[in-house]
Amino acid sequence: MSVYLHDIPLSQAQERLRQALQEADLWRVLGVEEIPLDENALGRVTAEPIWAEVSSPHYHASAMDGFAVKAGDTNGAQPSSPIQLSVVSNRSSISNLQSPISQYVDTGDPLPGWANAVIPIENVESLDEHGEITSAIRSPASIRIRASVTPWSHVRPLGEDIVATQLVLPTGHVLRPADLGAIAASGHQTIKVARKPKVAILPTGTELVPIGSKLKAGDILEYNSLVIASQIKQMGGEPTRYPITKDDFDLICGRVQEAAQTHDLVLLNAGSSAGAEDFSSRVVEKLGTLLVHGVAVRPGHPVILGMINCQSKIENRKSDNLIPDTSHLTPIIGVPGYPVSAALTIDIFVEPLLAKWLGRRPLELPTEEATLTRKLVSPAGDDDFVRVAVGRVGDKLLAAPLSRGAGVITSLVQADGLALIPSGTQGMEAGEKVQVRLYRNKSEIEKTIFCIGSHDLTLDLIAQFLAEHDRRLASANVGSQGGLVALRRGEAHIAGSHLLDTQTGEYNISYIRQYMPNIPVKVVALVGRDQGLIVRKGNPKGIKSLGDLAGTGQGRGVQFVNRQRGAGTRVLLDYHLNLMTISPDSIAGYYQEEYTHLGVAAAVASERADCGLGVAAAAQALDLDFIPLFQERYDLVIPKLFADDDLLAPLFDLLADSRFQEAVSRLKGYDVSVMGNSILED
Repeated sequence: MSVYLHDIPLSQAQERLRQALQEADLWRVLGVEEIPLDENALGRVTAEPIWAEVSSPHYHASAMDGFAVKAGDTNGAQPSSPIQLSVVSNRSSISNLQSPISQYVDTGDPLPGWANAVIPIENVESLDEHGEITSAIRSPASIRIRASVTPWSHVRPLGEDIVATQLVLPTGHVLRPADLGAIAASGHQTIKVARKPKVAILPTGTELVPIGSKLKAGDILEYNSLVIASQIKQMGGEPTRYPITKDDFDLICGRVQEAAQTHDLVLLNAGSSAGAEDFSSRVVEKLGTLLVHGVAVRPGHPVILGMINCQSKIENRKSDNLIPDTSHLTPIIGVPGYPVSAALTIDIFVEPLLAKWLGRRPLELPTEEATLTRKLVSPAGDDDFVRVAVGRVGDKLLAAPLSRGAGVITSLVQADGLALIPSGTQGMEAGEKVQVRLYRNKSEIEKTIFCIGSHDLTLDLIAQFLAEHDRRLASANVGSQGGLVALRRGEAHIAGSHLLDTQTGEYNISYIRQYMPNIPVKVVALVGRDQGLIVRKGNPKGIKSLGDLAGTGQGRGVQFVNRQRGAGTRVLLDYHLNLMTISPDSIAGYYQEEYTHLGVAAAVASERADCGLGVAAAAQALDLDFIPLFQERYDLVIPKLFADDDLLAPLFDLLADSRFQEAVSRLKGYDVSVMGNSILED
């Protein structure tokens, strides 16, 4: 039996919701309100066309500081044959003056009725009553000009910007700063805009605790409502965050009924899958109509769509006096509890709905074609939304998939875009083209340094310092060998690597020759660092060396967590296990893999493992103990093509920056004395 009422395609789910809203007369602008024309109107959506009530300017205005003239009086003026014009004040009577005249005007002054041009002040010679040049440039007796002007030169004629009765802005326009100025210039003091949809956000779950709570095992910080409310506000809605409701069917029903009375949309967060305490679908069925339970998208599979029956509404939806509100229904969306699923559900279902209610176009992210850096496996029946880091390496725009866990909120923070693997596709190979909806603008993408390779905590510090120099560091942790392969394929600017050659004791060089033949490179030392065993505080298992990991003697009962294949740390471990004639199969957890040093530390801190091999700084970060075993060098490998590029210049400057070196040295187990040393340059 399916755990979902129906697992339907995304397009069908969206259409089912749209039809229900149409039947309830809710597929429209919800209402109109008149607001003052001030900075608070920014971002609102026009509910009707805005027509100009006055012209702008509403008179012929001088566009320069200078002298108003009749253009015909300047005819014949040349450098060798200047013309002299008398200057009159704006209060002077000119009816009896026969000679050509001029009048001083400032920028924006009305043009005298007899004038049709302005000569900029820098193009005249000011003369006193004796015909001598004077410094009284604003009030001379006359002026001398050495070039003629055409009619309406340096004049803003009436209506140059706006003509009374013309269309200033259409209906459904999202107001920008300049728009507010245009509305004011056209004679308006108020503006009619679409009413902001009111959206209730109801977090549910006995395990949830508010932000700022002291956490104990089993507690989950409730921050989904914060993220969702921010999305709603950015989309033009008016969010209300309700307190956490525990997993009690009647309590949730009461809270939903209350919210539905006073809001246009209810978002019920968590409780949308098929677990024993997932009440959302039952709540919707009791209070109204369940339209959809389960949509073929990932992440966000267990979405619920429905309509709640309401007896009345406090909000008067007849305020626009145009469309009578006969509906007593409020739409409800059951939003999955995982953060990434929740955020994408809002983008997929709520954004188009709010766009309709506000009368604007749905938001559309710019789309670019990019090349995937690694293979993706995708469920054939689902639309799969994949978060990616995006960067331009050479002439290729690349998309590096990030962690795909629905609970990994940081993948949204790190994401530069979203790639869609459409249903019917079981995945894509590395090197294939994919359409990416960009979260960042092209300028940011062009200033991104793409780093693929081994993980090190100093990369986060590099990212922070580079941000001060108008650069971004986008990194993907695939291990040292994976980084060298990425460089060979032209998929990264730099790679972090610490691969030990067991024959020579040297780091990286033999592997570079193996994986990057005939590619000139520059290798720069970043840090020396301690590698060792990360263990829980107090080292309860009494672990002292790698020998304690084997399944006999002291190692009996020790659960290990390893780094992934191709990681330099994994190579280092295997080298020493071989020297000690310890079989990997004798180590419990040897095949349990993490992709970062912090991932290893987190596994130990959560008691999923007793120990793992990693750097001292990772143990320090999570307040764990550390048993130092080895020292190694961590290098940056850079193809010469990119090493000489301006994009990477701030990176090399950073390696010589004393502030950066000091920040790295504060991390436990790091040696910065080697930083910036040239190891190899072809």
